[in-house]
Amino acid sequence: MKTRGLRTPASINAILLLSIFTFVFLGVEYLYVNMMSRMVGEDQTVIAQNYALGISVLGFILYPVLNRAVHERFKALLTFSTVLVSIICIFLIQQHISYAITLTAGLILFFLMGLFGSSAHYLAVCTIHGERTLARLVGFAYAGGILLQYINNNLINIEIAEAVILSVFLAVLSVLFIRTRHVFRVELMGEEKTLSKALEKTNGPIQKKITTGLLLVFLVALMACVFSTLDNAITLGHAAGAMDIGQWPRILLALSGLAAGFLFDIRNRKYMTLMMYCVMVFSVLCVIILRWGGPFLTGVVIAYIASGFFVVFFTTSFLEFAACMRIPDLWAGMGRAVNNLVAALITNSSVTLLLSGRNLTLVIFMLVLFVAVSILMFAYTTRSHTALAPPEAPATGYTPKEKFSSFASLFSLTDREQDVLQYLLVSDSSVQDIAQQMAISRPVLYRHISSLNEKTGTKSRIGLLQFYYEWIPEKEDAALEKSPDFRA
Repeated sequence: MKTRGLRTPASINAILLLSIFTFVFLGVEYLYVNMMSRMVGEDQTVIAQNYALGISVLGFILYPVLNRAVHERFKALLTFSTVLVSIICIFLIQQHISYAITLTAGLILFFLMGLFGSSAHYLAVCTIHGERTLARLVGFAYAGGILLQYINNNLINIEIAEAVILSVFLAVLSVLFIRTRHVFRVELMGEEKTLSKALEKTNGPIQKKITTGLLLVFLVALMACVFSTLDNAITLGHAAGAMDIGQWPRILLALSGLAAGFLFDIRNRKYMTLMMYCVMVFSVLCVIILRWGGPFLTGVVIAYIASGFFVVFFTTSFLEFAACMRIPDLWAGMGRAVNNLVAALITNSSVTLLLSGRNLTLVIFMLVLFVAVSILMFAYTTRSHTALAPPEAPATGYTPKEKFSSFASLFSLTDREQDVLQYLLVSDSSVQDIAQQMAISRPVLYRHISSLNEKTGTKSRIGLLQFYYEWIPEKEDAALEKSPDFRA
């Protein structure tokens, strides 16, 4: 499969989806916590933040149900409606009229943010699944979201202006949702299918994949415990006056996300899990050293570098995994959902342990986490290579060139149709990108694809590719009968 790179419309669209969501989510969280802290004490603010993070997980999980229950023609209206409700909640939080109103608006907003987050990750899968530079795309998206937050926090000091900016970006995100859905459905040639079903046709068998996915969920959850504890240790050190952190670590966070993307993509992400394991080891040691009086600045640097690597790791892992599953809209945003859930559940216990002064207990806790992560990471690495591998094509005794020639002869493909089919087989790019590569217009390319669909009895680009890969030269008639899109 060809690498599309970072400048194609599909890649840019995916980066915008993820980066704008990251900025909006972090922005509303910052606004919500800031407004809460003006009305209640630190303990209640933390509890309110945990409630918000927890309910966002519910939005992530319920998105697939909503995505499949609502007809495609009504999804644009639903998107604009949820954005309108979200904007109202943002301004209610900004006004912080009372604790009850602010809390209620926050819970509603973060539930909707969970829906938006799951949608953003899922639509990214739809546009860039199979991309060899997937981690790099995620790294750019994460860095973009963090830099937007850095700029916003340093230039905007008025809450009402901050609410307006968040609302504008949320509206832009909704337009991206609608546009991405439209483009993807056009590439399905107008079939009455959901995006989920379209992806399912290219997934192959799912044996052992659910088990591998659950291993990844538990692995990310335990690693989130490590990084959440490290983050809390830094926050407590900052509160105690060890160092004024300020905003500069945001730049470090963005740079670490970019670095993680480039490093993870080495050898098609072959060493990504191993790299993440090394980062996790340094993070465990950092927590222990900080509690025994180690240099605080070193801890800050390690914490922010580790956080950037962790976000890119779990986002890339679940985006890659989602494209192999029957319910991709559930798995695509699972990394963010698990991270938010763990942060909500462990924060109070982690802070209590860090403040207790029982350093030996903390060391034991971190070592237990380290051992558990090591075991899960080994199990996941062992199974993921098999689970994520594409299904092997059946042996036919024909070379790929002979199979293509036989296929073209049987279905009477013209020379130009053969050229189009070859481009479709080797490229995962959008129709617009393929048309540019072939130096033809998109309508002309659509006409060729329609002709190929008509000759092969299929109904879409995806159906055509699925049919070609399943087609066996010695058993042409049987293969035709098995085609799900075959028309007698």
